Amino acid sequence: MTTQSDAAFDSAVPRFRWVTPGAAVVVGVVTLVLLVVGVPLSEMAKQGPVNQDILMLPFAIVGFIVARKQPRNPIGWVMLALAPIFELSADAGMYSVIIYHLGHTTLPLGRLAVALTQLWVALLVLLPVPIMLFPDGRLESRRWRWAFWLYAVACALILISTAVADVGAFTDQHIEVDSTGELTAYNQNAGHDLAALLFPVYGVLALAFVIRQFFVYRHTTGERRQQLKWLMAGGTIGILAIASTLTFGAGAGFIGIIALPVGIGIGILKYRLYDIDRLISRTLSYAIVTGLLVGIYIGLVTLATRALPLSSPIGVAASTLTVAALFSPLRRRAQHLVDRRFNRARYDADATIAAFAGRLRDEVDLERVQHDLLDVVRRSVEPSHVAVWVRSAS
Repeated sequence: MTTQSDAAFDSAVPRFRWVTPGAAVVVGVVTLVLLVVGVPLSEMAKQGPVNQDILMLPFAIVGFIVARKQPRNPIGWVMLALAPIFELSADAGMYSVIIYHLGHTTLPLGRLAVALTQLWVALLVLLPVPIMLFPDGRLESRRWRWAFWLYAVACALILISTAVADVGAFTDQHIEVDSTGELTAYNQNAGHDLAALLFPVYGVLALAFVIRQFFVYRHTTGERRQQLKWLMAGGTIGILAIASTLTFGAGAGFIGIIALPVGIGIGILKYRLYDIDRLISRTLSYAIVTGLLVGIYIGLVTLATRALPLSSPIGVAASTLTVAALFSPLRRRAQHLVDRRFNRARYDADATIAAFAGRLRDEVDLERVQHDLLDVVRRSVEPSHVAVWVRSAS
C-alpha cells in the first residue's frame, strides 16, 4: 500500500526508466556471474579462494531487496552496485596476474584488466553514501546538500586522478604488475599523488556524514529514531568486527561485518523496527554476563586447583557448579542495569508494574484499584483502547 509520504517521495525523485525491479535482477545476475568467474581465475592465478568476496554478498543481498521494494530509493542501488564493482576489480586483478605475472601473454584484454584493478577506489567512494542518505535517500537540509555535492566533486577528482595514474596500462610498452595485478609504476605517478592529497577531504566529509546521523538521532523521535537505532547498531557491530578481525585474524569478525548492511536494510524497510531496543539490551546483557562468568570460572578453577588442596577434576566441577548457580542472579542484575540505560521504555514499564503490585497489597478500595490498573496499562502498554470488566458477586 502506498502511503502519502511514499507518494511525495516518488514525485520528488526523477523517473528513470532503468530504475525498476527488473534492473535489480540484472545487476544481481551480473554479480553472481562475476563471483563464479572469480573461482577459476583465483585457481589459475594461484591465489586460492578470495574470502573477501563473501563480505560483499550481504551488501548485494540487502541492496537487491531494497531496490526491489523501493526502486526509487538510491540507497538500494548504491549497495547493490558495491558487490559487482568489487568483484570486477578482484577478477581483473587476478586476470592481470595470470597474464603479466605468470607469463600467459597470449590472453586478450590484458591492459584493460590492469586498468580495471583500480575499481576498488569507486567502491571506497560509494561506501559512505548509504549512511549519508539513510533512510529515504533524500537530504532535506540545504547545508548538507552542499556538503554532499562537495563530497561528489572530491570523489570525482579522486576517480579522475586514479584513472590518470593508471593510464600507463595502455601507454607503457612493457607492463609490470604486482601480486594483486596492479601496475607497479602506479604509485610513482603524479595522478596517484593528487588522489592521495584528496583522500583527507574524502575522509573528513565521510566522517561528517556519520556525525550528522548522530545529531539527527538526538533531535528526532518516533519511527525515524527507531530507524537510526538500527543504522547505529549495525555500524557499531561492524566497527567492533573490523577491530576484532585486525586483532585476532580474518575469521574472527566475519559475522559482525554483515551487521551494517542488515541494519541499513531493516531500517529502510521498517521490518520489525521496534524490536531494536530489546535486541540491543539482550545482546549487551548476555555479553556482560558471559564475560563475568568466564572471568569468575577461570578465577575459581585457578584458585581451586592451585591455591586449595583440591584435585583438578573436583576443582573444575566445583567451579562449574558455582558459575551455574551465579548465572540467573547475574543475568537479572545485568538485564536490569542494561534496560535502565538502553531500553528505557521497558525499564519504566517494569518499574510501573512493580510499584502497582506493591500498592495492590494494601489497597482495599475496588474503584481505586481499577483506576490504578487502567493508569498502569496505559503507561506500560500504551494501547489505543482499554476497558475493565468487573464480575458482579451474583
